[in-house]
Amino acid sequence: MQDSQGKPSLKDGETQRRSLNSEDSQKERQLMQDTHLLLTNLAEREKATVRAILDSLYEVGSVNLINKKVRVKALRGPLKGIAAFSKPVFQLFAWRWFKRNCPELITNWLYRQVRFGDPSLRIEAVEDEVPPIEVLPSPELPPAKPALMENESSSISPIIEKQAQEILALRNRITLLSSVLAVLVLVVCLKLLA
Repeated sequence: MQDSQGKPSLKDGETQRRSLNSEDSQKERQLMQDTHLLLTNLAEREKATVRAILDSLYEVGSVNLINKKVRVKALRGPLKGIAAFSKPVFQLFAWRWFKRNCPELITNWLYRQVRFGDPSLRIEAVEDEVPPIEVLPSPELPPAKPALMENESSSISPIIEKQAQEILALRNRITLLSSVLAVLVLVVCLKLLA
């Protein structure tokens, strides 16, 4: 739609600006996805560095938390020992959390920095991880599958059952070790108070 002088009308200009904005928006979205992938890759490559940072944060945070929440000074030492003992479990969960969440959080923060106050575009993380397997104790396992489906998953089923048994055995060990640790802490605290 042009007027008699050959200039584009206002509606054509708006359409052109909108298409440029949508092209810019699409390019922006793609660049932020690339940033997310690069941060994910960086975290994988620098796994040792990330773990060292998480370890340092855990040590500082656990000591500060114990000092702040525990009023009895005699209990602080044993609790700090327990915190150091539980560090490997923290490392496992912290690394998983970092790998799953931090690239997206950092990408969104960086995006807000370069938007200069404009409404932010959230970058969605690509879900490429396999969801965790829910482990049921052996007596509560679901009934056997029909023969047609059994042939398809026969190679997977023994592996899953073995992993489930190993996980249950590890849970039992953790329960036992936690009980032993609680008893030891109680004995040490009683000796310190006596």
